[in-house]
Amino acid sequence: MTKLLERAMERAQALPAAVQDEIARLVLAYAGEDDEVLTLTPAEEADLLEARAEMERGEFATDEEVNAVFAKYRASAGR
Repeated sequence: MTKLLERAMERAQALPAAVQDEIARLVLAYAGEDDEVLTLTPAEEADLLEARAEMERGEFATDEEVNAVFAKYRASAGR
């Protein structure tokens, strides 16, 4: 295991169980070992379709918008 992955797993251990499970699903899916079928709610499916349409139109967040989101979550993680 790389140092970066090890550090990520250590940080994940401090997160709530539901978040840990979501991280585990993503890692397993990325590694091609996820047997679970992802089922989206109608709202999630609509959000995904809208996101794809935005991508096709070339509508992406600015660097400032992305930095604002990261700053928000960094601040809440430090509490």
